[in-house]
Parts: sequence; C-alpha cells; structure tokens
Amino acid sequence: MTGQTSPVRLASLAVAAGLLGFGLWQLGGAAWIHGKAALAQVLLEQAWAARLDGAKEKETRPWPWADSAPVARLGVPRLGIDQIVLAGASGRTLAFGPAHLAGTAPPGELGHSIVSGHRDTHFAFLRDLKPGDAVEIQRTDGEVVHYRVTSREIVDARTARFTDTPERSVASLVTCYPFEAVTANGPLRYVVTAEAAGKTGPAMETSARVE
Repeated sequence: MTGQTSPVRLASLAVAAGLLGFGLWQLGGAAWIHGKAALAQVLLEQAWAARLDGAKEKETRPWPWADSAPVARLGVPRLGIDQIVLAGASGRTLAFGPAHLAGTAPPGELGHSIVSGHRDTHFAFLRDLKPGDAVEIQRTDGEVVHYRVTSREIVDARTARFTDTPERSVASLVTCYPFEAVTANGPLRYVVTAEAAGKTGPAMETSARVE
C-alpha cells in the first residue's frame, strides 16, 4: 500500500475515537457529580452554622431555590467524615448530600432515624465502617449525640422494614449496594446501624420502609 489508509484501519480508528470520546464523557460526568457534591457541602456548612445560630428555617436554606434545609451534622472521627444532613431523602436532595428519611425519628433524637446517601459520593465511606466505630450526630440544638456501630447488613429495599426504638436512639445509614454496581437503582441496600448509649427499651415493629 502506498500512503493510503485501508477501510479496515479507518474503521478501527473511528471506533477507537468513539470509545475515547465516550470515556472522556463518562469521566467528565463523574467529575461533575463529585464536584457538585463537594460544593454543596460547603454551602450546607454555611447554612448549618446559621441554623445553630438560631436563624429562621427559611434563612438556613443552602441556596435560595433549595427545597430542603439542614437537619443534622454527621461525623465519623476515625474516617475523617464530616457531613451536613438534609431533610427529605428524595433523589434531588441526595444529589447534594446525605438526607434524613421522612417519617423516621429526627437524627439524634429518641427512636430510629434513617439517613440515606449515594454509594459513590457521600456514603461511599459506609463500606469502611466497622462494628464499634464511633459515629457522631449533631442536632439542631447544637448537642452532639455519640453512637457506636452495632451492625452491618445487606437488605432488599422492596421488603425491608425498620424497627422503631421509642425509648432509645438508633441511627441507620443506608446506601445502594453493591458499591461497584455499574447500574444504579438496584433493589439492594447496605445498612450500617449505630446505637447511642443510654436507656434501652422494647422494640416495636412499624410499617416504614427502607428506601
């Protein structure tokens, strides 16, 4: 052949260019998701500080058009985790941070509180939590409640129910599973449960579901 590129080679180059472009697009999308999650936590930090200062709820929204506001601060000292928790575990809210599931106990209060987060951003650290690890939840009144991880389990969101604990404070941190899943929104959830020290009482089954 004299200086001409064969059709087969041209096709191979076109496929390679297409794959490279797709890979760059995927990387760009992932970078945007992580960047948005990080920026949101900066704005949420400011809103949380305002909340602790006693500002009205409408003044604690992290940005003017936000439809949610901070309700707690979540920390895991061993892993260096420090995150602001939003109200309402909807898909839109979870894009910006972990979120409290409506209908469960407020974070840091008596009862069973459920907080959800995405497995590839804010709650990626759940895979590294171990029984006995310390978890801290700061409430809107500024008090910090100290928990210890008691269990880790994988549940099916279609059938899972949580157990209410009206006389003791329990927190479950929930994310999608498996962590390495290629597709999102599968039925499995990874649940890390932690319990605060204090008075205990009998558990009571409820109809609330783990979303």
